[in-house]
This record gives sequence, structure tokens and C-alpha cells, in this order.
Amino acid sequence: MTTSNELRSYGSIAKALHWIAASCVLLAWAIGSLGDDIPRTMEAPALTVHMSLGVAVLVILALRLIWRFASPTPAGRLSPWSDYLASISHWLLYALMAVVPVTGILLQFARGDALSVFGLLHVASPWPTDRALAHSFKELHEVLANALVILAALHVAAALFHHFILRDRTLVRMLPRRHRSQ
Repeated sequence: MTTSNELRSYGSIAKALHWIAASCVLLAWAIGSLGDDIPRTMEAPALTVHMSLGVAVLVILALRLIWRFASPTPAGRLSPWSDYLASISHWLLYALMAVVPVTGILLQFARGDALSVFGLLHVASPWPTDRALAHSFKELHEVLANALVILAALHVAAALFHHFILRDRTLVRMLPRRHRSQ
């Protein structure tokens, strides 16, 4: 397997960035969704992990976009319509992967709290506490995070549709080589 994208498959870098980003998004969403169910003694560490995953998503997204322009995606679409739909859904996923962590960061700052990244980096809030603004950011963050997970689920459904119904290589192109049928 090569690092760059090939004619019929994504390269190892694109695959790694894809699966790491997906894992970070799902784990951050799960931790955020648990919210009130997290024991009080675990709230601070859970929030630090949640925020760290959000920052990681931003970094991975930046790397992913750089790689997408450096190594174009493989060919193999079905029609101009499916190309257009795939492109729109990917760019919507990218937009939400950027906006969700940014609204989370703004929420943390509106609370007047520092942003802690893996417990190593602490960025102080540039604002005084504003509960109304924090509430607004919290609502927006939650709605956008849920939209991201719903869109990701549709992305998975589309990949499975391609694999099991259309029987094309759309899903296989993103799987690790050991799981691909040649």
C-alpha cells in the first residue's frame, strides 16, 4: 500500500486520517452525550478528554484537507449526480468537523474557563464569564454535534449501500488493505 492515493484506492495516509478522525468524532460525541450521567468525580477528566478530542479533530481536519489537495481522491464514481452528492456530503462533513469543535471552544471561553488540551496545554479564556452566551454556544454545539453524527451515519449508510447494493468499490477503497478483496 502506498502513502498517496492510487487510481482505485485511497493511500495509507488518507485512510489513517479518515479512521482517526471518525474515531475522535464518535468518542467526543459519546462523551459529550453522556454529560449528566458522568460521575461527578469524573466530570473534569471527561471534559478534558472531550475538549482534547475536539482539538484533535481540528488538527486532523487541517491535515486531511491538505492531503486531499496534495493527493486527489481516487476515480470510480458512478455518475455526475453521485459525484456531486458525494462532494457536497464530504464538504458538509468537513464543515461540521470544523464548526463543532470551534463552538465547543467558544462555549468553554464563554463559561470563563480555560481550554485544556490533553492536560498539557491550557488556554485561558479571553472573555469574562457570560452565562447567556455560554448557554447559546452550548445549544449550538449540541445541535451541530448531533448533525455531524447524523451526517456521518448517512455517510456510513451510503458506503454500505455502495458495497452491498451497487456492489462497487466505494467502501473497499477506504478499508485497510488486509480487509480488501482484490
